[in-house]
Amino acid sequence: MEGYDIIGDIHGYASLLKKLLQQMGYQHTGGAWRHPSRMAVFVGDFINRGPEIRETLQMVRAMTEAGSALAILGNHEYSCILYHIRDDNGTFMVRHIAGNRNQIQKTLMVYKNLSEEWKSHLKWMRSLPFFLDLGEIRIAHAYWNDEEIDRLKQFLPSGGLKKRFIRDMHENNPEMAAIVYKLLKGLEYKCPRDLIIKCNKGLSRKVFTLNWWTNPTNKTFRQLYFGNKFILPDYHFPPEIAPDYIPYAENQPPVFFGHYCLGEGAEVIQPNICCIDSCVDTTHRLSAYRWDGEKVLNPSKIVVAG
Repeated sequence: MEGYDIIGDIHGYASLLKKLLQQMGYQHTGGAWRHPSRMAVFVGDFINRGPEIRETLQMVRAMTEAGSALAILGNHEYSCILYHIRDDNGTFMVRHIAGNRNQIQKTLMVYKNLSEEWKSHLKWMRSLPFFLDLGEIRIAHAYWNDEEIDRLKQFLPSGGLKKRFIRDMHENNPEMAAIVYKLLKGLEYKCPRDLIIKCNKGLSRKVFTLNWWTNPTNKTFRQLYFGNKFILPDYHFPPEIAPDYIPYAENQPPVFFGHYCLGEGAEVIQPNICCIDSCVDTTHRLSAYRWDGEKVLNPSKIVVAG
């Protein structure tokens, strides 16, 4: 194998995925898209939002089962998994109310009359990992921290996630559940109750995601926030409430992730960090990074279909 093609959040845009794969030299043979010498890697969030959810799931699953791709869970897949699991009291782990349904409503509607197919896909999703450590590169959906990943490696079972294990983790091991949520949703900062931070849209932001590769010492809200939804003020974090974490250093292996919906397109953020999510539902662009063994990532290796 010559290298990996790391593909960003697809969100039900199968036509763009086909176009991207064709641009990179993949061909549809034997029921799956394949490359003669490379492997695709999906960073999660295959479902919801787009018009071709069923076809997208079929494509990604067929490639992983054919051995022409690897894939990890995104927060959208995990939300679907939790939505269908009951706790020990018989209550669904994600309550079946409008607010929780909204995120996954499109996918639920697609499979409304395809219950057996949907059950099969849910079982397949539970076979996917939360992250991939491929030695020379790492793949996550939204976050990476070596110490927390190592603890999770010792905790997670081999051979996929059983429903009982998921229930037990969320009910009895909040520390591991918290690491899983970081992997899927990023490093969240919650403001103290008496602190009001307003973004450029004039809205108060009590919770927002931090980037996890910048040293947080003496940084501003704007410098540490990472996302595409708003801009925070350029005020320094008061030292009493400043976040405390170990940033991902430039001498660590390259890590690729999605999730953050970058409206300006996929980006090499520092020499060993790449966010490959091009916010497909808004931009109608899907991106991949073609990795060939380099330790310093090169923006020119990002391929875009749109």
